[in-house]
Amino acid sequence: MVIIKSHSEFESYLDHEIGVSSWHKITQQQISNFADATLDHQWIHTDSERAKTESPFNATIAHGYLTLSLIPFLWKQIVDVQNLKMEVNYGIEKLKFGQAVIVNSEVRCRVKLACISNLRGITKATLAIKLEIKDQLKPAFTGDVLFLYHFI
Repeated sequence: MVIIKSHSEFESYLDHEIGVSSWHKITQQQISNFADATLDHQWIHTDSERAKTESPFNATIAHGYLTLSLIPFLWKQIVDVQNLKMEVNYGIEKLKFGQAVIVNSEVRCRVKLACISNLRGITKATLAIKLEIKDQLKPAFTGDVLFLYHFI
């Protein structure tokens, strides 16, 4: 795990891969819980029997937004940003879903620091993130995720 304690330490990773998270298995329980939390119960996510016969994937798939919501969890496996007053999710740019994540697939994040700037004492970090699917060539998604870090 990478430990970052300041803007200058963060900046030293510019244009470099910072790291890769552990694999995380997407279970039907996690998909169903996400459906309950977001009120998105489309059958392709929640109805295993119907998905076996009617889905082109022959199984349920994770919500695209479920896979996005894993970013903070997987990012914190890669980096421990310390000496913070606050960390804020700031946005996502250039997001593209590459392929569906089928139930019981394993995913992980690969992260590169694409851009960093100092906004009057607040670090704006743009992370180029790819969510890889185990044993698949195409990622679940790619995009630039922006965080604001208020270092002490």
